[in-house]
Amino acid sequence: MSYPLFLTLHLFAALVFIGTVFFEVLFLESIRRQLPAKAMVLLEQAISRRARQLMPWVLLVLFGAGVGMVWLRYWPLLLSPWQSSFGLLLTLKILLAISVLGHFLWAMWLFRRGWMSARHVHIIHTSVFLHLVAIVLLAKGMFYIGW
Repeated sequence: MSYPLFLTLHLFAALVFIGTVFFEVLFLESIRRQLPAKAMVLLEQAISRRARQLMPWVLLVLFGAGVGMVWLRYWPLLLSPWQSSFGLLLTLKILLAISVLGHFLWAMWLFRRGWMSARHVHIIHTSVFLHLVAIVLLAKGMFYIGW
């Protein structure tokens, strides 16, 4: 595959993943106050069920395309990340992305065990949201910040 194809797949998968997390954090939390508790539980269950079906595939494309991009273009920068601002920011972005993947795997493990609580959901969503904001800023900064 060529770099532009990997980049396009990576961007579309990022849109889906980031959009889903932003929706859950920015919209669902305020909707919670406006709906009866029973309706909110049904809504959250439906969204959660769909997310568990779709997100593994989205993450597979997101990380697969990211690995492809690194392999084709960025591997030399990651071998010595301290040599350039781009390499350092890319390294930080990758580390945050790995942490997001860890959050996702932890959430899936909690769901499968039946241990996922509202508190876990809130903590994971907030942490992933903050990670994603940092990843987006790093992704843009890689091309505009230099030293």
